[in-house]
Amino acid sequence: MHSYDYWLILGVALLVLGPAPWLGRFYYRIMEGEPTTLGRLLDPVERTCYRLVAIDPTRQQGWQAYLGSVIAFNLAGLALLFGLLMLQGALPLNPQQLPGLEWTLAFNTAVSFVTNTNWQAYSGEASLSYLSQMAGLTVQNFVSAATGLAVLAALCRGIARRNSATVGNFWVDLTRATLYGLLPLCLVFALVLVWQGVPQTFSNYVPALTVQGAEQLIPLGPVASQIAIKQLGTNGGGFFGVNSAHPFENPTALSNLFELAAILNIPAALVFMFGHYVKDLRQSRAILATMLILLALGTGVALWAEYQPNPQLLSQLATTEPSLEGKEARFGTTATTLWAVVTTAASNGSVNGMHDSLNPLSGMVAMVNMMLGEVIFGGVGAGLYGMLLFVLTAVFLAGLMIGRTPQYLGKKLQAREVRLLVVSLLVMPLAALVPAAVAALLPGTPAALANPGAHGFSELLYGYVSAAANNGSAFGGFSANTAVHNLLLAAAMLVGRFGYIVPVIALAGCLAAKKPAPVGIDSFPTHGPLFVTLLTLTILLVGGLTFLPALALGPIADQLTHAF
Repeated sequence: MHSYDYWLILGVALLVLGPAPWLGRFYYRIMEGEPTTLGRLLDPVERTCYRLVAIDPTRQQGWQAYLGSVIAFNLAGLALLFGLLMLQGALPLNPQQLPGLEWTLAFNTAVSFVTNTNWQAYSGEASLSYLSQMAGLTVQNFVSAATGLAVLAALCRGIARRNSATVGNFWVDLTRATLYGLLPLCLVFALVLVWQGVPQTFSNYVPALTVQGAEQLIPLGPVASQIAIKQLGTNGGGFFGVNSAHPFENPTALSNLFELAAILNIPAALVFMFGHYVKDLRQSRAILATMLILLALGTGVALWAEYQPNPQLLSQLATTEPSLEGKEARFGTTATTLWAVVTTAASNGSVNGMHDSLNPLSGMVAMVNMMLGEVIFGGVGAGLYGMLLFVLTAVFLAGLMIGRTPQYLGKKLQAREVRLLVVSLLVMPLAALVPAAVAALLPGTPAALANPGAHGFSELLYGYVSAAANNGSAFGGFSANTAVHNLLLAAAMLVGRFGYIVPVIALAGCLAAKKPAPVGIDSFPTHGPLFVTLLTLTILLVGGLTFLPALALGPIADQLTHAF
């Protein structure tokens, strides 16, 4: 590694951790309707939104009503986006006269963006109009991230409230998360990206003559606005097919640094938002420490693996330099590897290199990050509510070990809460392994894979894990744009998203209704090094026991073949 590689890692750490405490307090204040400087400007807009849709912002919802609102809103968004993609050929803002998408691809894409997955089985500049990119994908980038933040706020209230029958109002939470939490940051970030050279235009594609004399169309469009929410909203779907490896999405070393940090900015801040809800920032520091430990482990393994020369080429080439095949040559091995780890530790899925070319161990790190439920920071809202499920699971295990009824922040965990936790633990294996197994048995699947053997299985496994984890990245060797895979992947995305949301909101309702339990001196502390260790081991053991057999067939077998 070179000195600038260490500066990149340090720069990302400072840009993520520096503003996190302040931003976390800001998110707490806006979600609870407390006065803010920004509120003086946007309060009239918020009130107008409520009047337009006839919402009473003072009316609280029980968990059943809150969950019903979440599902109704997402179903409506799914139907609207599906229709837009199917009919884009007859709609305006389509200078290239692109036709509507085939229905299974349109359905897969609609599910993908509604669930904050942004799996893309198409090339954006060749398939989607400006209207589809803006009114369809970019809008869903905002509201899917806002939905995750709203669900997290409901769970935070459930943990913090006492003897309450309500967990908030989804429509209010959605409005505030979008209006205050996402739009201002994205506006500023989009301007930064335009400064760095990212296009933001409605002009037609530009014809150009290549050095060889061939004619080429240079695609343009309203790119910066989509890239800003793509990163800050942990969405990851690119305007162009090659995502953040495209120089119009990620033109400079500075844009690469800013976009990499933007993936983690809001998830890191939400950890501190939780601390403000429960009035105990020690809980935030314990959760953040766990996330950083897991992120450091994954980054260390991936960087070590990527800097190992290929043993099959070592005897033929007189060099020990790492292979740049599949890496973004403008930024180097470290930048591409760090991006691969960060984008899978968060529910982002954007890429600035080819994951299919990663060392098998690096590819396994990316897979494991997703298999754990993407709780290492994770998506906006979704990462932290997934982590809180592991926190409650660790508390339950601690209670079993010390022979006491488990409790967390004054709330006892009883049979109903434990059943909901067990349901949540089954979501990832059901959403990822079952459809992956079905896909592996299909006669056409081998032809959809670019490689045979263990690496080919890794391509397939990665795709379905990515869909179930609502990540959206891919190895790149899996040609998934077929009717069967479009539908199977859509099913994995829906289960992976709402399979967590349903028990999380139900859990929020259960916890909110509980009476406070006294915290004694013999209660298990949930903010010290001992709990951080227990939580880290719980996450690794649950993921390891669930997915180790699949990993053994894919990246582990691939690494053994690669090494010998």
